[in-house]
Amino acid sequence: MKIRGIIFYIFLVIFTILCETYLFLNRNAWLGLGLILVTSIVCGIYRHKTKRGGRAFLGLVILSVLATFMSLPKEKLVPATYEGAKETSQIKVAEGKLTGVYNRDESVEVYAGIPYAKAPVGDLRWKEPQDPDKYEGLLKADHFKPMAMQKRQNNLISTASDVLFYHNVTRTIKNRYLPKMSEDCLYLNVWKPAGDKKNLPVVFYIHGGSLTTGQSWWQDYNGESYAKKDVIFVTFSYRLGALGFYADENLARESANNTTGMYGFLDQVKALEWVNKNINSFGGDPNKITIAGESAGSSSVNAMCVSPLTKGLFRYAISESSSITGEKPPHSYKDFADAIKQGKTLRDELGVSSPVDLRKVPAEKIANTSTQYGTLNAMTNDGYALKKSPYESYLAGEHNEKALLTGYNKKDGDLFMLVDKKTNKDTYKESIKAIYPRAYREIIKAYPVNTDEEAENNQRKIYNAATFGYGHDVWSRLAVKEEPVYRYYFTKENKSIGSNHTGELPYAYGNLWTAPYLYDGTDRSLSNTMVSYWLNFVKTGDPNGSGLPKWEPYTSGKVVEFGNKVGMIEDPNEGLYRIFDTGL
Repeated sequence: MKIRGIIFYIFLVIFTILCETYLFLNRNAWLGLGLILVTSIVCGIYRHKTKRGGRAFLGLVILSVLATFMSLPKEKLVPATYEGAKETSQIKVAEGKLTGVYNRDESVEVYAGIPYAKAPVGDLRWKEPQDPDKYEGLLKADHFKPMAMQKRQNNLISTASDVLFYHNVTRTIKNRYLPKMSEDCLYLNVWKPAGDKKNLPVVFYIHGGSLTTGQSWWQDYNGESYAKKDVIFVTFSYRLGALGFYADENLARESANNTTGMYGFLDQVKALEWVNKNINSFGGDPNKITIAGESAGSSSVNAMCVSPLTKGLFRYAISESSSITGEKPPHSYKDFADAIKQGKTLRDELGVSSPVDLRKVPAEKIANTSTQYGTLNAMTNDGYALKKSPYESYLAGEHNEKALLTGYNKKDGDLFMLVDKKTNKDTYKESIKAIYPRAYREIIKAYPVNTDEEAENNQRKIYNAATFGYGHDVWSRLAVKEEPVYRYYFTKENKSIGSNHTGELPYAYGNLWTAPYLYDGTDRSLSNTMVSYWLNFVKTGDPNGSGLPKWEPYTSGKVVEFGNKVGMIEDPNEGLYRIFDTGL
């Protein structure tokens, strides 16, 4: 074979690999990857028979481009269980009759995409959620409805994150599509055990995502495992980013409740009201509701615990990896005056001044504005949904939950630290001073450094404790005066993300089965333990039960560790919390 032929075939192999890799990461349909492979083989045969490398190369490029565009991932609704699943019998709710679908072994019924409020579009954008319309005919609740409008993550980045960070190839192999997204997003999902059961406890789960991203059907908090244990599990979507948390005095004047800046939170309240009204139709007991959430969902749980609108609507609360009960929360909450001031950033970027003009702007454009990230993704004391800050409410002994399970992960903040400039031993003191101006002397005294590695490790530890742990500590110390509190610290490492942010979710909600190759026997054992604790708490307000290590109610300093071992330990960040008490 001549040198030109060798070069051509080397190029052909490299080109094919690059094209296939791109299509795989971009989640193109499998047809596209097959067409690319066939095209490469045909072009290789053509070159071998005709010796015309130029024409073969041109044909290769043209056909590959066509294959790429023909197989681009399409938007679709995500099936509640699997396509073609068996339909359930009818259930009647306030708005009409609906059917769901069974899981594969028919042990669980799933009802997905149930409207709990009218679509917040047109004149209803930036208004309190309204009661849903009655159904015309039978509602087939067999697919999850669109996730809330948000900035869609680039497919290449999303897939790279799945593969390189989560080490989860399953999601990429299965999800060769784009989940639908819409401003019309106020829908909820119910998992229930199959058959006719009554008076079951209910978990009302609020998804995270910094109040700017996320969806209601993520596999880590799939409700199937809980439903198999006779617990109803509910998830839902709510307005995000500027569409959910933009504050404007003109909008407050429009409102009969004089509220603004809390539309996404009011969606959450509306969903909880719907569950209270209708969950008995699914076998749930409205007097046995536990609200739960992680990250921004946990901050939302925190707000629900002090909102006058949710009094009497739930019993217990589970809060994972976020709290807004600190005197000055580091995220997810701001004072109303600041919310109004920062709302102006949206109007300035869009070049509009009135609610009338803002409602004419396409939702996609609003979701992609740069100013909403870091500014318009926080709850506020609007005087209606929240009368005071959570800190002030707990100081006054004003809260709604009867028992609290709360905690965070050892490496909760590590991923967020990746975007920050790295600290070394020479810049450590100035970096700590800039971030924690009031407490930095005590911090540096307690955590001195001699090497660059110590500087990096200490800053991560301090950041995790300040951004995630301290809020839970303040919340616990205030709440424990009037209710039982159970604190945890998640440290388990694995082949996926370990104890990073969201790492506890598949353990606590029994979803290691979605990617079993990432976990071993110790992970499954820990998940069984955590699920048992969570379910016991949901049922009784106490996580303890037969065969479980004793989880002592929080008094001060001690937490239960979820790691290679399960048991009570001294909180490793207790000293930092006491430093933070002097001010951050």
